[in-house]
Amino acid sequence: MGSIGFLEDPFGLGPLHYPIARRDESVVDDYHGVKVADPYRWLEDPDAEEVKQFVQKQVKLTESVLEKCETRDKLHKKITKLFDHPRYTVPFKRGNKYFYFHNTGLQAQNVLYMQDGLDGEPEELLDPNTLSEDGTVSLKAISVSEDAKYLAYGLSSSGSDWVTIKVMRLEDKTGEPDSLSWIKFSDISWTHDSKGFFYSRYPVPKDGETLDAGTETSVNVNHELYYHFLGTNQSEDILCWSDPENPKHMFGGRVTDDGKYLLLYIDEGCGPVNKLYFFAMTAFPEGLEGFKGSKDPLPFVKLIDHLDAQYIAVANDDSSFTFLTNKDAPKYKLVRVDLKEPSKWIDVVPEDEKDVLESACAVNGNQMIVRYLSDVKYVLQVRDLKTGSLLHKLPIDIGTVYGVSARREDSMVFIGFTSFLTPGIIYQCNLEMEFPEMKIFREITVPGFDRSEFEINQVLVPSKDGTKIPMFIVGKKDVNMDGSHPCLLYGYGGFNVSLTPFFSVNRIVLARHLGAFFCIANIRGGGEYGEEWHKAGALSKKQTCFDDFISAAEYLISSGYTRPQKLCIEGGSNGGLLVGACINQRPELFGCALAHVGVMDMLRFHKFTIGHAWTCDFGCSEKEEDFHWLIEYSPLHNVRRPWETNPGGQSQYPSTMLLTADHDDRVVPSHSLKMLATMQYVLCTSLDNSPQTNPMIGRIECKAGHGCGRPTHKLIDEAADRYSFMAKVLGATWFE
Repeated sequence: MGSIGFLEDPFGLGPLHYPIARRDESVVDDYHGVKVADPYRWLEDPDAEEVKQFVQKQVKLTESVLEKCETRDKLHKKITKLFDHPRYTVPFKRGNKYFYFHNTGLQAQNVLYMQDGLDGEPEELLDPNTLSEDGTVSLKAISVSEDAKYLAYGLSSSGSDWVTIKVMRLEDKTGEPDSLSWIKFSDISWTHDSKGFFYSRYPVPKDGETLDAGTETSVNVNHELYYHFLGTNQSEDILCWSDPENPKHMFGGRVTDDGKYLLLYIDEGCGPVNKLYFFAMTAFPEGLEGFKGSKDPLPFVKLIDHLDAQYIAVANDDSSFTFLTNKDAPKYKLVRVDLKEPSKWIDVVPEDEKDVLESACAVNGNQMIVRYLSDVKYVLQVRDLKTGSLLHKLPIDIGTVYGVSARREDSMVFIGFTSFLTPGIIYQCNLEMEFPEMKIFREITVPGFDRSEFEINQVLVPSKDGTKIPMFIVGKKDVNMDGSHPCLLYGYGGFNVSLTPFFSVNRIVLARHLGAFFCIANIRGGGEYGEEWHKAGALSKKQTCFDDFISAAEYLISSGYTRPQKLCIEGGSNGGLLVGACINQRPELFGCALAHVGVMDMLRFHKFTIGHAWTCDFGCSEKEEDFHWLIEYSPLHNVRRPWETNPGGQSQYPSTMLLTADHDDRVVPSHSLKMLATMQYVLCTSLDNSPQTNPMIGRIECKAGHGCGRPTHKLIDEAADRYSFMAKVLGATWFE
């Protein structure tokens, strides 16, 4: 069933006049004896004038298409109206003060508030909206000192991963002179004397003084852990750990809740494995003062010195530590070890047969809140920290527990919950009660949203190999299953990330006003069923992710939810790769594709910024075995003319929008730019009267990054653009 001919040129623009991008046929790489051309290599240089002109022409083309999308203004108004509701984050406590973020509705960035106790008057502490005129400066990280005297906070500009750390004195909200630069992928962890904090950074990039941070593409290597003393210059900070022999390793330093130990987490990539070292700070009476001026790293002791499993500290009593781990437990378990006897490990909560143990939080002295994922729905329990025995099951709706906030000394726990039809509830749970109750502390309400209009189904879809893949389907009630409905299918499938139910204003608008179903496919590669589920969609098995997603699409069609002409697929980052691979492999199955900040060039991703950290899931083209599986699905290298591989068929690529941003220093923009140039050339400009009439466009955002920290108005603009494009090409009808 082809996707050509069902909407004869829906835009009324005639054949689109795509910008002609120069092809440099001389760029050919040799991968283990296989020659691979890369004619758009020049698009990898974001500072080149030719690249800027290419981007400007694509922006102009995309705008000419979007101007023809009748629902663009309607979507913008409806999404803006529903977005305009107060939102809160789960509060956390330091000293006797509580801290939380709040947004009145349409503020560009959330504002940080502080209050004395739960009954105190909230006071505004830090408003990022005052730091830029256009709302593109965001808070990336915050950390309050143990005595609640100081706030260290990280600022990011234009969505970049680069962060500058500043310090505020809380008593009078005055800024301290401290300013720390070139920080990326870092915790901020205070020592309990409040004299300073640990953080991680990279060396200053080349041209660092003049650089527009976030637009550079140079590889991020030689991460280092530092300690900063308040009131001193960054140049005086103590280098606590570096490892020049392993330049791709990343380091995180976290002080234990009792303040006695510094734990060093060492990662090589994004996979759920790490090394773990510790430094007993109490063994040095002078504290870190004694290491000033030292050229040597801190004297860490190596507890775990191999990258074969993940270890996350939950609690400690002096040298006795409880860890969450997947060591010999793909669905995770809790274990205990005494640092004085590092070879003796015992299980505290063994691995569950079916459910994934996602997190444990020590609370109320010797208890813990344990969070399980059971068939992509959350289960909450209170357990005994010492024995692991179950004390209480906490009642929770079907949905996502996105935050548990308490420390070991706290009997009052705050729990954040959301679902497809629940904008957000923050529960308060008092563990001093014999039977703890979940009381509503704050509930987020969206004026004009009525959850009773909609229903949620979870189905199990058989994939190509027979494995059952869970999928959530959300839409209006009492709909005829005649295949006539627009459908949005979303997926990710990588890096052990689980896609669980969450509230989305955008998708509610699509369901209500376009009659659309929106669906989340929990394909392999994610963490929904533990590490085995993750590994089943990684490395040489990556094709499994695409098979699962395609099977989910076929299910929606065969079950009468939609048909190919009405089906849109969407994903971001690794999910953008998913969309790119699926439209290459089954172009006739979809009517529209939205690929956000996708990893499209699987042969060169490791050469830019933090791309090398993804080789744990993808492999690396520099290894011959890996190259052969990467070249098979790499979106950039598999754009084919469907009408040539399917002679006589009417097949063409679905209408496609690739979305990227100029300050995306996670997945650099060249992935999307090269893919866009390739698709436009192979499918359109290299032919007279090409059968490819569905548009291939790129939405390129300025002063934005991979997604984090994007101001509210930019989120709304982008949603209106991509979903009005979707509505137009799917022929969706607007309902008031």
